[in-house]
Amino acid sequence: MGTVTCIVSFDPKANWGHRFVPVDPQVIADQIEAATSAYDLDVVKIGMLGTPATIDVVAEALARRPWRHIVVDPVLICKGQEPGAALDTDTALRRQILPLATVVTPNLFEARTLAGMDTISTIDDLVEAARRIGDLGPGYVLVKGGVEFPGDDAVDVLFDGKDAEVLRAPKVGQARVAGAGCTLAAAVTAAVAKGAGVPEAVRRAKDFTTAGIVERISGNAPFDTVWQGASR
Repeated sequence: MGTVTCIVSFDPKANWGHRFVPVDPQVIADQIEAATSAYDLDVVKIGMLGTPATIDVVAEALARRPWRHIVVDPVLICKGQEPGAALDTDTALRRQILPLATVVTPNLFEARTLAGMDTISTIDDLVEAARRIGDLGPGYVLVKGGVEFPGDDAVDVLFDGKDAEVLRAPKVGQARVAGAGCTLAAAVTAAVAKGAGVPEAVRRAKDFTTAGIVERISGNAPFDTVWQGASR
């Protein structure tokens, strides 16, 4: 089951930037009501919310029932939104969503924003960002280095509130691959839903996502896309 919170499409006439259209908050509330009434859901992945109004609706819905796991991919902004939207969304996420999360999976931009750091360029920086975000209330923080992080490896740090684990995989090229972040968060969600602990779920998800990047799909767009069937 899923709930559409916003519609984002690529614009090939504008250098493949994004068109961002938020869904009306009442429509979001109606979708959540239908999904949670039809099924006994206890694990959820939250991706791009996009606006403080949407965050209000989602936070209210989360508070209405117990959840075994809440996985948050804290997408703050996409091309097509005003830069200030990231700040508004950041504030609302901090206050209303992150304290509820089992695990949150920020990329470098999101980690810098949520942690209030100007740069993240070393493993110590990744750990510090994870610690700061952990202070906002989530059980675990997975800060993803991605292709922007210096070095030959894609380095992530998983912080559990006390200890940090460094996860590595060889980088596959230097260009971003569309869908990597949401694929990883979805894979974490699937693993914890099946009973895995968060550390094991994150390791499985990193392997799954790396395989999808290796077997990525190319098309006419100036970027490749993760193939989620690579591990099947």
